[in-house]
Amino acid sequence: MHRTRRRSNNMRIITGICAVLLPSTAWPQPAAQPYPVKPVRVIVPFPPGAGVDIVTRIVTPRLSEGLGQSFVVDNRSGAGGIIGTELAARAPADGYNLHMGGSSMITAPLTSKVTFSTRDFAPISRIASVPFILVVHPSMPVKTLADLVTLARAKPGAINFASTGNWTSPHLTTELFMRAANISMTHVPYKGSAPALTDLLGGHVTMFFCNMLSATPHVSNNRLRALAVSSAQRSPITPQVPTVAESGYANFETSTWFGLMTPAGSPEDIIAKLRGEIAKILRRTDVTEQLASQGGTAILDKSPDDFANHVKVESERWSKIFKALGGRAP
Repeated sequence: MHRTRRRSNNMRIITGICAVLLPSTAWPQPAAQPYPVKPVRVIVPFPPGAGVDIVTRIVTPRLSEGLGQSFVVDNRSGAGGIIGTELAARAPADGYNLHMGGSSMITAPLTSKVTFSTRDFAPISRIASVPFILVVHPSMPVKTLADLVTLARAKPGAINFASTGNWTSPHLTTELFMRAANISMTHVPYKGSAPALTDLLGGHVTMFFCNMLSATPHVSNNRLRALAVSSAQRSPITPQVPTVAESGYANFETSTWFGLMTPAGSPEDIIAKLRGEIAKILRRTDVTEQLASQGGTAILDKSPDDFANHVKVESERWSKIFKALGGRAP
């Protein structure tokens, strides 16, 4: 019994010495796993073929290549981008749920009840800026913007126009133009630019202020006729197409943008890593040329704050446009 007690005391002494000589911080700690260790979901709030989808599919293969994991595009369209954006806002803030945002997340809340705000997202980087191009079906008896206005004035409400949803930027752009031209046309909303273009190509709608990424291929093969672009200067890929401003509507200028975001509260180191990879991608000549060939301009923000400031400025701008239009409900 005494021998057992002595052995127990000796073990306590040895344990105490080890605790002094080898503090807990000296024991090996498990290494943090490098991001990403599993596939990353990129939520796109419009269907395949939309401008935001095109930009996303230019970027995601390069992200997969640079970071060694799959970046999977998850198209969640509907309600002018609201459905996908709300889904992204509720996703876990773990760096494995990203959102390709755009003007729709600013314009949709102007008239719709939504469960998200721009504060629900942490900006990573803008990707591209894209102007709109006004396209019509070739069967339309119009060759210029002036022709379209003349026809619309002769037949108020007879011309119908497509949009990517109620009060999305293409819808607001068309409303802004109708106000400037003092004409009335009938709105036909779609779930994105792809289904809108399908119906325009089929002659079911008359015209569409579409983002250039989606519309340019159809203009190039003469399946659609372009009347004007919404940018301040003519696009280098459609130099023959005048701007709305030079067609008689001074200072008319609108565009859309697309940028990568993540739910607010995502780890800062992951945001920084993604931003660094995006910067590498947007410096690649093949990427900038691919965007430019379809009418887009690559944008590399200096910091996430630049992106956040852009969202703020755009929110104020579209809000003023909406109020100028009378703030009508959709």
